[in-house]
Amino acid sequence: MVIQRVSSKWAKTKVLLKNEQISPYIPTTCKYSSEALTTMLNEFTMVFLKPDCGTYGRGVMCIEQLTLNNLDSDDQFMDTYTIYQLRYNTETKIFNSLEALFIGIHPYTRHHNYLIQQGIPLLQYNSCPFDLRILTQKSPNGQWVSTGIIGRVAAPHKVVTNHHSGGKVQTFETLMSPYMTPMEVFDLQQSLKSLGVSVANQLQKKYHHIKELGLDIAMDNTNTPWILEVNTLPALYPFKKYISNKDVYRRIYRYAVSYGRYSSKKISR
Repeated sequence: MVIQRVSSKWAKTKVLLKNEQISPYIPTTCKYSSEALTTMLNEFTMVFLKPDCGTYGRGVMCIEQLTLNNLDSDDQFMDTYTIYQLRYNTETKIFNSLEALFIGIHPYTRHHNYLIQQGIPLLQYNSCPFDLRILTQKSPNGQWVSTGIIGRVAAPHKVVTNHHSGGKVQTFETLMSPYMTPMEVFDLQQSLKSLGVSVANQLQKKYHHIKELGLDIAMDNTNTPWILEVNTLPALYPFKKYISNKDVYRRIYRYAVSYGRYSSKKISR
């Protein structure tokens, strides 16, 4: 059985933006150019640069536009000035102008197509930002079902949350409980699962042979979800390790077997 993979983030974003129920959840996104970056930084104080076809968070950069105050020798306010902070892996670089910023990021962007995405300030767990991963799969009877949600907590000083960059997996309830009542956590879980199904149905209009999706969801400080990106080859192992209800993973695995990702001989007991 063919399982379709779609590597381009931009291609998937364009399909999702055609759906007016999904598009409000997508941060402003465009192809990278110096002109586009200037425009985005005029609108948002923080943006992310992502390789269009990158995986595991490789090549992701965070750029923040910071306004600072000039003080005289008596610490009296004189005027303000702008700097640009670039974070990549655990490195932080400061640039005093947009022109210097363009030169600074050129070594990263010259060999790859990049996207610029509106930065969403993430909620935090133990002072580290986190996002959520929704797993949505084709069931054996051909229906889309969101089969699991977990959280991913970034390693200290990292701009991405995934395991390959040192991120740690945590349960959805543990991460969201400090910000919501138990009923609100439950309602959010159901809403996110419905969003996963809506995204899958929309992408399937263009990509007919997709069978599984991993939605990366940012939660901002108003508890609003944002779709950061959609992965067509999501990791399933974290759901086995970090969901206490083993029946959940058994269903995940059974669905994966039904559409051909795993052999039925390897079904976990």
